[in-house]
Amino acid sequence: MLGARAIETMRTYATDPLTFAEFIGLRGGEELARTVYQRTIAKLEREPVEDYRIDFEDGYGIRTDAEEDGHAVSTARAVARGVGQASFPPFIGIRIKPLAEASRARSFRTLDLFLNTLVSEGEVPVNFAVTLPKVTAPQQVTALLRKLEPFESVKLELMIETPESIIDASGQIAIPKLLAAAEGRCRALHFGVYDYTAACDITAEHQTMTHPACDFARHVMQVSSAGRNVTLSDGATNILPISKDRAVVERAMRLHFEHVQRSLAHGFYQGWDLHPAQLPTRYAAVYAFFLKSFDAAAARLRNFVEQAARATMAGNVFDDAATGQGLLNFFMRGINCGAFTEAESSATGLTLEELRTRSFVKILDRRRSPC
Repeated sequence: MLGARAIETMRTYATDPLTFAEFIGLRGGEELARTVYQRTIAKLEREPVEDYRIDFEDGYGIRTDAEEDGHAVSTARAVARGVGQASFPPFIGIRIKPLAEASRARSFRTLDLFLNTLVSEGEVPVNFAVTLPKVTAPQQVTALLRKLEPFESVKLELMIETPESIIDASGQIAIPKLLAAAEGRCRALHFGVYDYTAACDITAEHQTMTHPACDFARHVMQVSSAGRNVTLSDGATNILPISKDRAVVERAMRLHFEHVQRSLAHGFYQGWDLHPAQLPTRYAAVYAFFLKSFDAAAARLRNFVEQAARATMAGNVFDDAATGQGLLNFFMRGINCGAFTEAESSATGLTLEELRTRSFVKILDRRRSPC
């Protein structure tokens, strides 16, 4: 259903590649526009949603206990019915309420009802996660971890959307402590733009993804989680393309496209979307980001490997050994997201076997070793 609504948006406002490119602000020529359009349509038809959260927090609103109990059970049953279906997302989970004192009991009750119903109806899906919002202290992570002990396959995800989850009361970076409290079960960190900026006393007019306060938080997330095997996800664009006014829809889709491209440039390769009409711009932005850099990156990597990792010049760009893995990562990410295929990546001069090692050092070692 979400994919169908996304495709309907494209058919309403962007019936061909050039119209779509103009509508979202994609620059780069006709060939790029055609490729992005075709791959976006194909993605929406094949797998419109890669990761889905059933939301019992801000997006859910305030409900009676009876209502929330009922929804916890009914959504768990819906998930159980969906497991194994062709359109079922490869990643799925539930976002509970914060574990602050005021909402802790309700949060855990919803989680208990949901997971126990899910198990009674079948089994917990592969790649299932519980997302904990508004984290302020490692003790909250520990409490959730203890609650999930009977469900060993379930992962945690932490929403970084409070100042205390960036720098704690002692003045230390908080994220390593939060991850330590998760005892290896934290799968991802998600940035919450609007709660974070509000907590920083930024007025509503300026609470945007591009605010410098958000960049600071993102960069702290990156450096403090590096090498800890967690993925990073950026926040959502809250201006939605759902008006009957074409100009309003165009502005919203362009804004979302720009935000996704900016997140990618900052090294955040995932992000939250709030409406199916944002899915076309999500995938178009991702594909365009990788495709626009494909030729230059392929030439640099090919040149670098051919020179056996000696420092090289590609045009006026200097590459040293640290660049090699970064270039390889670019191609692995591009392949994984569907921007291009493994076969197309042969333009790098690497074999499929070499690409799949995911290690620039291993590639060079193999090429240097005598046959």
